[in-house]
Amino acid sequence: MLDSLQIVAFTHKQIKINEIGLLHLSEESQEQILPAIKTKFLFSEFMFLSTCNRVELIFKTPDDISRETLTSILTEINPAISNEDAETIANSAAIFKGIHAVEHLFNVASSLDSLVIGEREIITQVRRAYEICNKIGVTGDLIRLLVKHTIETAKDVYTNTDIAKNPVSIVSLAYRQLRDLNIKNDARILIIGAGETNTTLTKYLQKHKYANFVVFNRTERKAQVLANELGGIAFQLDELKNYTKGFDVLITCTSSETPIVTKEIYTSLLVGEKGKKVVIDLAVPNDIDRNLPNEFDIKLIAVETLKDQAQENLVKREKELNACSNVISNHIDEFLQIHRERSVELAFGEIPKKVREIKDIALKRSICQRTCYP
Repeated sequence: MLDSLQIVAFTHKQIKINEIGLLHLSEESQEQILPAIKTKFLFSEFMFLSTCNRVELIFKTPDDISRETLTSILTEINPAISNEDAETIANSAAIFKGIHAVEHLFNVASSLDSLVIGEREIITQVRRAYEICNKIGVTGDLIRLLVKHTIETAKDVYTNTDIAKNPVSIVSLAYRQLRDLNIKNDARILIIGAGETNTTLTKYLQKHKYANFVVFNRTERKAQVLANELGGIAFQLDELKNYTKGFDVLITCTSSETPIVTKEIYTSLLVGEKGKKVVIDLAVPNDIDRNLPNEFDIKLIAVETLKDQAQENLVKREKELNACSNVISNHIDEFLQIHRERSVELAFGEIPKKVREIKDIALKRSICQRTCYP
């Protein structure tokens, strides 16, 4: 039954970005935590989706997800969350069921529910989230079917509407804010993390003639790959606390679940310099200690600070929303038909199994009768 499909969404629309950060799980943590949640709460299927502005929990379960259950799930995701904070976040969540859950995920993957409408990164994030959850064995046939059709729907939206025309993204918005600060091309730029987000952002910088880069990463090999592309220098992340060359711009985005740039490390990186520094932190949860902007002269560019620009982007794309809705509506009808057909297949697939069970029972009875009553 499609009514067993439920999605709980924690997004920038309901809660603060830093609160969403409390629910972030690294891939390694997902491997440990998600199977335990699935077992404890008796979910038939489970999928976890996390981006810079949302966390989504996708379940297959015959029972409605209560706010009390949701609070318990949140404390399983992050045991450090107080019960009070977990209750507050749970009460702010949006919950979708059945066909409304399908429509919601289609909207998400088509970027219609994103902070930055029209950014294509979300489709890759949905696909990757499914791959991780499928690998650790918490998904099933319904979520497989849902994600497959979700990806097809999003591709149709991006191909046959102008929602992603002249695309923007969190990264491009961050660069625009940096560009407006008129940072000189010889600025000393420290980069923490060599993942996709930082790689994309540094391509903007390199294109506009910035050339003074130092890259830190947990594995020095990945740091070296990015540094080579930028003509910069690479270090292992552990060396960050010993770096003494100073900086003008600090860019960070890692998957760390705790702040990397603490007050102690930031003070060390300043090497006594007093001028304003620019910090771009696109990690969720944040890589810098949240108190640093209050204690130091920092121009912070983070996901939370990009909301005004994201709203301007939405206004420009509003006229395309109707066209997107029509595409999604057609795909919802297709999914319902596919789901009905699949349900019939599964039902008929159970018949041979039941027949075998009946035959086995009859055979055992026959043997018992011959043995017990010669």
